[in-house]
Amino acid sequence: MTLRSIIRPLIFISALLALSSFLEARAQSTVVRMTGVRFAYPLVEHWIDQYSKVNPDVQVVIEWRGQQDPSQYDILVEAFEQPEEIKKERDYTYVARYAILPVANSKSDFAKTYVVKGLTGQLIRQVFFHDLFADRDKEENIAAPFTTYTRLQKAGSPMVFASYFKFDQKDIKGKGIAGSDEHLLKAVLRDSTGVSYLPTPMIYAQSGVPITGLTPLPVDLNGNDRVSDDETFFGSRSTVIERLSVVNNKDIHNLPIEHIHLSVDKKTASPEALAFIRWVENNGLNDLKDFGYLAPAPLLTTKLK
Repeated sequence: MTLRSIIRPLIFISALLALSSFLEARAQSTVVRMTGVRFAYPLVEHWIDQYSKVNPDVQVVIEWRGQQDPSQYDILVEAFEQPEEIKKERDYTYVARYAILPVANSKSDFAKTYVVKGLTGQLIRQVFFHDLFADRDKEENIAAPFTTYTRLQKAGSPMVFASYFKFDQKDIKGKGIAGSDEHLLKAVLRDSTGVSYLPTPMIYAQSGVPITGLTPLPVDLNGNDRVSDDETFFGSRSTVIERLSVVNNKDIHNLPIEHIHLSVDKKTASPEALAFIRWVENNGLNDLKDFGYLAPAPLLTTKLK
């Protein structure tokens, strides 16, 4: 028996033991499961990547919810305020704000007209909502053809958009698109007359300019029934974040702005889930602008104990 024939089995056994130890440690690591609004996933995944570098023993994973009961997850990521009866059972941490803008296919005459002219509140209602009480005599004659698209299922963005203008989601008119906000975006990009609404994180590419083929439309931000030159700043993500960050919320009109929040069940929240949320509070908020978000409102602080 040669020395080599003795060493080879020992190396093999050593490798097996190392693999076994790795798998055992992996099995013993804690898993924190998250789900929620899909347009926030890039930001949340970034947080998870950064968190795992300093907490390798905790696996934080974000999953597509599908039909699974959201109560089965450790952390929910949501983009609208829940009813009070639900909020009583959960603790909330507000981590970001996002705006919802009207958008149009860049090839459309609608985009070419209203990227310059902008949309007043009255015109937004005319384009997007079934308004039984509208004064038809005051409606604008829209010469440019357009096709409005909206979300088919109940979801955060359409709920926030409709509620802001004093409507319900069912009052949004247009072609209903099944799926997520991403499917709504794709529908607009496929239709040269397409018009819709999208949260700011979905409108801009990584470079900070609007996604190719998509035009964000300026709105009457100060509520004086016209869109002036200083309100046409939606051509870049950085300018949007900069301008909206310095405007008092009371002075913002015709532009829904809502929070992203993380929540846990008050009774069953794990220490690991709470630790991740606290890490986000202390380390993650500097990344918001790079993903198209505003900082959370200063008066909204965490309810975590």
